[in-house]
Amino acid sequence: MKTAILLMGHGSRVAEANSALYDIAEMVKAETGCPIIEVSFREQHAPNIQKGIDACVAKGATRILLYPYFLFAGAHVLEDLPEEIEAARKRHPGLEMVLGKPLGVHRKLAEIVCERIESTLQDAGWSQ
Repeated sequence: MKTAILLMGHGSRVAEANSALYDIAEMVKAETGCPIIEVSFREQHAPNIQKGIDACVAKGATRILLYPYFLFAGAHVLEDLPEEIEAARKRHPGLEMVLGKPLGVHRKLAEIVCERIESTLQDAGWSQ
């Protein structure tokens, strides 16, 4: 079985915001060694999730971990993404797909927030 990871972002009209997910994908590929890593967006930017799934299948994936690069499990994660998976199942019978959990609350995220706060305070010339 060939596994793919599809990173799914919200999508933005701001191109730089979308390109950040491609940077994350490269880091994930280096960290995991997974040969098939694709990026897709829920809205406002291509490729959409269906095209992302299709790209994984075209590269030989028989199962896909669809990872929502979202902070919390809101409407997109709880409703829209499962609908996307269901639509893909109809087009790709036999393809195994599982939806990962969003970033959520995690100590490492809090550490990153603290680093960004400290950096911003330094840039502003403010001392704590």
